[in-house]
Amino acid sequence: MRPGRLGVGIIGAGRVGPVLGAALAGAGHAIIGVDATGDDAMERVEAVLPGVELLDAPTIVERSELVLLAVPTAELADLVAGLAATGAWQPGQLVVHTAAEHGIEVLRPALERGAIPIALHPAMVFTGTTLDLSRLREATIAVTAPGPVLPIGQALAVEMGAEPIVVDELDRPAYAEAIAAARDFADGIVAQALRQLHELGVERPARVLGGVVRSAVETALARYPDPPFEA
Repeated sequence: MRPGRLGVGIIGAGRVGPVLGAALAGAGHAIIGVDATGDDAMERVEAVLPGVELLDAPTIVERSELVLLAVPTAELADLVAGLAATGAWQPGQLVVHTAAEHGIEVLRPALERGAIPIALHPAMVFTGTTLDLSRLREATIAVTAPGPVLPIGQALAVEMGAEPIVVDELDRPAYAEAIAAARDFADGIVAQALRQLHELGVERPARVLGGVVRSAVETALARYPDPPFEA
């Protein structure tokens, strides 16, 4: 099953939303508009989705067949409920969020008004630039959706350029914990090593560490095949 050409609206103009919008646009979908506030967000939208209209959230929901919610996790539930309270969600409309921690339960207020809930989390660290479009091709996207809708979520992930993996609703918190552990560990270790090299007077420490970090990660991933996992 493959979603047809959709009118896509994006709520959230951090590092994730505009990039995923650009990926969907590259697959032939039409970007209806983006809800962006602040100079940084508007500049990011213009760089990644040039010419796309800036709209407020209710207008995006009103005009879109697929609403992409790319907002901080802490804001997601209130945003969905708030739009539901105004009667914004529409029957048959796809509502997609990108939070690692949540499946589709957080979208229940939209579901109760006839919308179709899908959770898609790209397992990568975003820069918020077009560089991420190529990185998506090497990433996976965790898909959580009701059974009949799951193929649509998987197809959207493929259209973004990534490999879809199915994560059950109850497993989303553990999935998010694993992703955060890897991200935070890598960030902390690299920061520490950069400081040490800088203190030694090494020029371009990031250049020195780049090859080490990439090769170490690739070696570690190859060492632990899946499945089965053996320590």
